[in-house]
Amino acid sequence: MIEIQENTHKIAVLLTCFNRREKTLSCLNSLFGASMPEPYVAEVFLVDDGSTDGTGKAVKEQYPQVNIISGNGDLFWNRGMNLAWKAAAERKDFDFYLWLNDDVVLHEDSIEMLMQDFQKTGTQKAIVVGACCSETGEATYSGYISLRKKRMVKPTGEVQLCDYFNGNVVLIPTPVFEKVGFMDPFFHHGQGDFDYGLRAQKVGINSWVSSGFVGVCERHSELPRWCNPAYSLLARWKSFKSPLGGRPKSTFIFQRKYMGLPLAMFHYFTIHLRLIFPKIWYLKSND
Repeated sequence: MIEIQENTHKIAVLLTCFNRREKTLSCLNSLFGASMPEPYVAEVFLVDDGSTDGTGKAVKEQYPQVNIISGNGDLFWNRGMNLAWKAAAERKDFDFYLWLNDDVVLHEDSIEMLMQDFQKTGTQKAIVVGACCSETGEATYSGYISLRKKRMVKPTGEVQLCDYFNGNVVLIPTPVFEKVGFMDPFFHHGQGDFDYGLRAQKVGINSWVSSGFVGVCERHSELPRWCNPAYSLLARWKSFKSPLGGRPKSTFIFQRKYMGLPLAMFHYFTIHLRLIFPKIWYLKSND
């Protein structure tokens, strides 16, 4: 346990993991290797959602200071992050909560950049989204403008406003948490991060993209199984209904909430078409 001195700003770092031992350890290694500017101090809360590859044991051995919370094996990303967040909030009063995906490798100056960018926003009620890049320097995860156009906001050296964001690296100060709350547990895996930014926007809280890249996180290049013509319809259907797949119900609820009923209904129809006839979309995307 970290001893907290007076006048320090306490950061709770929140992660969830499942069977990605090496990635999880690499992420933690980069986190503990990042420079921590005074007067900030971090405490880590990691949900191990039933890993069978020894992730929890390896983390405990290499990083005994990490608070490990056991999941039920069915949390996935959004609900796993929620559990980590609740554990942190119940443990003590933190000044900041930092979402961190376990496949991110943070740059050494990442925490410093996030804190400096937070100060640049000029308010205590601001979210700072850490933009991530690939090994080649291409932007991979960040904030976005417009749900319909989904234009990625790429770092320019200054903080920039966005409407919603990927949850790979996100700094949430306590005044924002007190107003917006936790992620919506309705969302099982994805969409909880998009929803959080849009909920914050609705109550007048701005989200800002970091001035530079805070870490490396590669994009998944393979087509999702549910819309990949290389798999059978049965395999695609099973993937489609899983929290890691097309998520038709939660996608419909999310889009109805933020894009309106007609567009949500249209996308609900087309997503099923894409499931049944994936070659049409595959060929279109490769034109």
